[in-house]
Amino acid sequence: MINGVINIYKEKGYTSHDVVAKLRGILHQKKIGHTGTLDPDAQGVLPVCLGKATRMCDMLTDWNKTYEAVMLLGQTTDTQDTSGNVIRMCEPETDARKIMDAIDSFVGDYEQIPPMYSALKHNGRKLYELARQGIEVERKPRHVRIESIRVNELNVQEHTVRMTVECSKGTYIRALCNDIGDRLGCGACMKELTRTSVGCFNTDNALTLGSVQAKVLLGDIADNIIPIDAIFNKYRAIHGCERADAALHNGNMIPVTEEYIAVEGEAAAHDDESFRMYDSCGIFVGIYRHAEGRLVPVKMFYDAGEAAGDN
Repeated sequence: MINGVINIYKEKGYTSHDVVAKLRGILHQKKIGHTGTLDPDAQGVLPVCLGKATRMCDMLTDWNKTYEAVMLLGQTTDTQDTSGNVIRMCEPETDARKIMDAIDSFVGDYEQIPPMYSALKHNGRKLYELARQGIEVERKPRHVRIESIRVNELNVQEHTVRMTVECSKGTYIRALCNDIGDRLGCGACMKELTRTSVGCFNTDNALTLGSVQAKVLLGDIADNIIPIDAIFNKYRAIHGCERADAALHNGNMIPVTEEYIAVEGEAAAHDDESFRMYDSCGIFVGIYRHAEGRLVPVKMFYDAGEAAGDN
């Protein structure tokens, strides 16, 4: 079984679940999970976790994301993008200063109402299922953060704005475009969307499904699998002594003393600092957090089979 993360470039027409299903067939393994949905009409970076790495899907989902989007002014749709039914047409705003001011006003924290056409659930049913039946329910605003918006092109003739958005998890770019249109008074919707980065993953080394299949046939797909511990390379590494192995392998905490830590002073840290934890053989065990003189497990990746060489 392959353990690690592969950086997929999701093409238009596929859902994130489609990508996972196709990878299961290409890689011949079932244990695969994606790290955050992309709409079928959107494209771009979709990190996919394989094997033991599926245990950190929730951690990768929390990372900030960057998108390149094209916003169309003067048109509002039921899906908040151009794939939906038009529900309002207005004369588009053409004053560049007003457009820029409206866009800039969303940088920072704001309360965003999720779209009806989304995978969020209401009473156990996905919102988009209700929306397709013509049912609209009240959605609670969610706190999101727009770190930055850079306008790359403002085309007043075509009424489009091409912009790069860096944002927190849970942000809907469709909803952002809709909200900017409301602020301008003319309405707006999303015309195009490309996710260019998720945390440390970007488009530079992302593979399409076709490229993955070709590399599997050539036998060099392993070169494109990122080891689990490499995903956390911003954390300092700590190596336990042999005495600590049993506790580490069982997911227990260990004291920060020279009896348990291989290098004296290696774990000197403030409370709440996180570390990559390795056993005495150099096998990655998991993410540990420093708390009151102890190292406490946060997320474990060790399997007993590794002792027999199953890495």
